[in-house]
Amino acid sequence: MLTRRHEPFYTDDVAGIPSSRLLIQPSNQGTAPAILYSLLRLREMDPKGVVAFFPSDHHFSDDAAFTGHIDSAYATAAGRPEMVILLGIPPETPEVEYGWIEPGSPLETDSVCRVNRFWEKPSGTLASSLMERGCLWNSFVMVGHVHAFLSLIRRALPRLVEAFESIRSSLFTASERTAVCDLYSGIGATGFSQDVLSGQPNDLAVLRATGLGWSDLGEPSRVRSVLER
Repeated sequence: MLTRRHEPFYTDDVAGIPSSRLLIQPSNQGTAPAILYSLLRLREMDPKGVVAFFPSDHHFSDDAAFTGHIDSAYATAAGRPEMVILLGIPPETPEVEYGWIEPGSPLETDSVCRVNRFWEKPSGTLASSLMERGCLWNSFVMVGHVHAFLSLIRRALPRLVEAFESIRSSLFTASERTAVCDLYSGIGATGFSQDVLSGQPNDLAVLRATGLGWSDLGEPSRVRSVLER
């Protein structure tokens, strides 16, 4: 999932990839439209599919550990088709720029719990309290059935879903690009974490993912920190 404005940065990285596998948004309207657009295309390909979302600016120092946790998330999603599974990272510091997940009661094992609630970018005092209470950083890596994701978005943002459903007949046709450009020109920016996940914790689970060496590289200081490590 790409944005046209970023084309100079990703052109070399996607060279050789079929254009049908590149979803290029005409503009950035937040994570909710980006995720919804990709889900609706995936639904046409496999309505019973299980999908994972990976933020492009995150770093994991242990690929094997990360892959193992993703496999566990897929296994949990297979047994809980109504739920979306989030990867939660045990915090190293009381970070105020990350989103936090407050785990609830365990599901099959202690490593997978229901979600009680989200805390978006808390104050320093609250972040310290969340850390002491065993809360987790939200990596925004998510796994679940296509229909589970769509159900979450439909309940939270019904008008956005209705807008995208109106161009369903154009998907995978020559008119898709024009239809998507027209649609994006008429929608506002919405965030998946704040506008979709935060209000529906009952349909979410969090998998405690340890030993990943995770960092969100959204700030230059974090990139320097990773390079120093």
